[in-house]
Amino acid sequence: MKYFFPFILSIIFFISCNNQKKETTVVPKNSNDSAFANIKDRAWWKEAVVYQIYPRSFKDSDGDGVGDLKGIISKLDYLKSLGIDAIWLNPIYTSPNDDNGYDISDYRTIMKEFGTMDDFNALLKGMHDRGIKLVMDLVVNHSSDEHEWFKQSRSSRTNPYRNYYHWWPAEKGKPTYRWSFFDVKSEAWRYDTLTNSYYLHYFSKKQPDLNWENPKLREEVYDIMKFWLNKGIDGFRMDAFQFASKDTSWPALPQGYEKNVIKYYGNGPHLHDYLQEMNREVYSKYNVMSVAEGAGSSPEEAMKFVDPDRKELNIAYHFESVDIGKSLKDYGLVNYKKIFSRYDSLFKDKGWLAIVMANHDQPRMVSKFGNDDTAYREASSKLLSTFVLTMRGTPYSFKGDELGMKNIRFNNLQDYNDVDIRNK
Repeated sequence: MKYFFPFILSIIFFISCNNQKKETTVVPKNSNDSAFANIKDRAWWKEAVVYQIYPRSFKDSDGDGVGDLKGIISKLDYLKSLGIDAIWLNPIYTSPNDDNGYDISDYRTIMKEFGTMDDFNALLKGMHDRGIKLVMDLVVNHSSDEHEWFKQSRSSRTNPYRNYYHWWPAEKGKPTYRWSFFDVKSEAWRYDTLTNSYYLHYFSKKQPDLNWENPKLREEVYDIMKFWLNKGIDGFRMDAFQFASKDTSWPALPQGYEKNVIKYYGNGPHLHDYLQEMNREVYSKYNVMSVAEGAGSSPEEAMKFVDPDRKELNIAYHFESVDIGKSLKDYGLVNYKKIFSRYDSLFKDKGWLAIVMANHDQPRMVSKFGNDDTAYREASSKLLSTFVLTMRGTPYSFKGDELGMKNIRFNNLQDYNDVDIRNK
């Protein structure tokens, strides 16, 4: 308790000082004043408030215990009343759910638990009728091992889909050790008896990494993107894409690299080439939001993703602000202020940031950064939301943050349905 009120006062002071340094570029929404028409680099995604929906736990319309698309549809008027401009929807594609939908087995169909394509079309129309845009997750660093591409790829070494994934023939010996995010007790190379080879999975063993070195694979992904964009969605968040480019010579990595895995796994040799190609082939043809999840490990690296001159993506969603607190040495308001100040300083003239304190991968913001007991939960929640909404950038709110929702606590580890938790 003794740290809570200094925390509030310090953040308010930080916001005040930060806002004094800002250029006055706030644009009234729906303004007809021609004076606003020529503001430099004006874009809808810079003026939007984004609300993230994790569909599985948002609203269950049929009583089966799983949230669904019809449930979201039933709450659209409520969502509109919040004043949001866009919804970021976590994956709803067909999936065996090893990683709660981030292991996709069909990118063009809807998971049966969530509904049908007709339900999706109704959701999209309902949102657009209310002036709300839809941004979907694009998960193409990896697929499910139940995707047809992988089934074909593992069937034989000569299959046309073989090079859609990273394989290492066992007769060459074991491949260079790689660490797995979701199973630190094993390797990211997994042996498959069918073709006597190893395949790469940076995440779950059921999430083999796609081989972006293969132009055919890239064409397939661009076709998937166009499929959804032509339906009328308003953009993508590029999940885990910072890992898509690999050094396929698979060099040995230095001792202890797992402690800074983003540096060694992320920003591979052709990552920005792929993004520039993606922009040419897809994004440049649509007026949409494109979000770089985990954009590097520094403001300078994040800028490379969203510098308008580079023609890649347009919003950098970095992890430094939400990752703070993973260890006691980096926790605290001073470090938090330093992170936001560094990013804001670099991005004040070009590029664009997501402002975020919570998402589906993090604890509830009021539990992590505020005080979630009965007496101070509401005050904490309002303060933290004020911070998110007053920084320069596009603010993101996770479902329930507007209510001051706090962490759920189970007594048994197995009650947490999360592959990352269960494997550690």
